[in-house]
Amino acid sequence: MDDSTGEFVTETFAYDGGRQVTVYVPPAAPEAVVYAGDGQLISTWGPDLVTAGVPPTLVVGVHRTDDPDEMVRIREYSPSFEPEQFAAHETFFVDEVREWVRTRFGVVLPAERTAVFGVSASAELALAMGVRHPDVYGSVFAASPGGGYHPPEVLPDGLPRTYLVAGTEEPWFLENAARWYDALHAADVDVVMTERPGNHGDPFWRAEFPLMVSWAF
Repeated sequence: MDDSTGEFVTETFAYDGGRQVTVYVPPAAPEAVVYAGDGQLISTWGPDLVTAGVPPTLVVGVHRTDDPDEMVRIREYSPSFEPEQFAAHETFFVDEVREWVRTRFGVVLPAERTAVFGVSASAELALAMGVRHPDVYGSVFAASPGGGYHPPEVLPDGLPRTYLVAGTEEPWFLENAARWYDALHAADVDVVMTERPGNHGDPFWRAEFPLMVSWAF
């Protein structure tokens, strides 16, 4: 990458025996920041934001587990399965990574300039972080959320703005996104939902990312 498209910085943390975080640093001073699960994938989409002409945005991609057992990833990302494992990852994601971003990049932005993003299982993480930490994340981006984490029966007040997207060829994930849309809309949350042609995978997720950032910031 050259100076016109930004750069990537990767750090390895002690969490889980060595968990990486990759940050996309835009060419201009960040005016917004997006924290993402499945960060080894989502951080690579950062240069698309420059092309789209959205405000300079730091993308902090917290990598998924290396464990080949998919349930390990799901237990980290969804509070519905193993509370202790979820809580450990939550502390790492919300506290340790944000503090590193503050000290390493000097980026401290208010909630209205901070979003959390995820795709598939990590979209459940993004939704959970929005429900549990609305003081930190002012916007939630959730693409094709999995169904392990359902909206609580009673949603708290002051939830962040939420942007949901799912593909027309992934009916189970589309249903999960619609469930969240209905619950958030009923709770008077600023929420939008978009259906895109496509199956479960990153092409339409990646194409939606600049639209999400533009909507939020």
